[in-house]
Amino acid sequence: MAEEERERQRKRIVAAFFGLVVIVLLAGILILRSGTEPAVTLASQDKQADSNQAPPDVNEQRAREDGEVGRPDHNHPAFAERVDERKRMVATQIRARHIKDPNVLRAMLTVPRHAFIPPGQQRYAYADYPLPIGQGQTISQPYIVAFMTDALKLRANSKVLEIGTGSGYQAAVCAEIAREVYTIEIVEKLAKSAKEQLKKLGYPNVFVKAGDGFFGWPDKGPFDAIIGTAAAKRIPEPLLEQLKPGGRMIIPTGSPYGFQYLELVTKDKDGKIKKSRVMPVRFVPMTGEVQKED
Repeated sequence: MAEEERERQRKRIVAAFFGLVVIVLLAGILILRSGTEPAVTLASQDKQADSNQAPPDVNEQRAREDGEVGRPDHNHPAFAERVDERKRMVATQIRARHIKDPNVLRAMLTVPRHAFIPPGQQRYAYADYPLPIGQGQTISQPYIVAFMTDALKLRANSKVLEIGTGSGYQAAVCAEIAREVYTIEIVEKLAKSAKEQLKKLGYPNVFVKAGDGFFGWPDKGPFDAIIGTAAAKRIPEPLLEQLKPGGRMIIPTGSPYGFQYLELVTKDKDGKIKKSRVMPVRFVPMTGEVQKED
């Protein structure tokens, strides 16, 4: 009996030993798997963006790779104000009219339009029409700002020239996407106020000067994109020259008192210009050299 008891005890010890070995092996396998296999990330509800939310900045990574500096900082309190109004503006005025570029939608949702509008017009800041900003000038309808920006096909490394700074709003929208924006305003008082406001809002990549936009900004060119925010009887030749091969320009042309159209201009790699009318519009007239007869 004593011999049988010793045998049973030996078997229990052996079984316990092999059980311990199996547990150790399983633990080792689990540790190895956790160290070598990528973690599985489940899609959260945040990925299902609300239709009114800004899309992700698809240019952000490229901007970092290009070593871009001086991006808008968005620290001014205005960026956190009236956000719901901007969401409605983007949803009903812009996205609903088939503007789909995520960078344009993000820029329109980000820039506080009310910060570029005189106090007496504040309640209409996100309305679907242009507004007066003084000096006989206007801030364009939000949809037109988005449409023109979309037409330029801006990228993170784009250099933009704007003719007609006005309030500075269009420049700020472009600056949310492009690397640099150079903008010219013929009304010196507006150029000064726009420059101050853009600096206050945190746009180090926008450069403003007072002058006649007819001549462009040759020492900063050529430009990947040129945008005009005042109607010219004809497209100024210096602007065509300063447009980079492969670049795009959108500018209103026509009579100050008659028909006007947004005209899209492209220049191919060989310097050949192509023009097409894309939309009837109404802009304030471009003044200065362009008003002189041929």
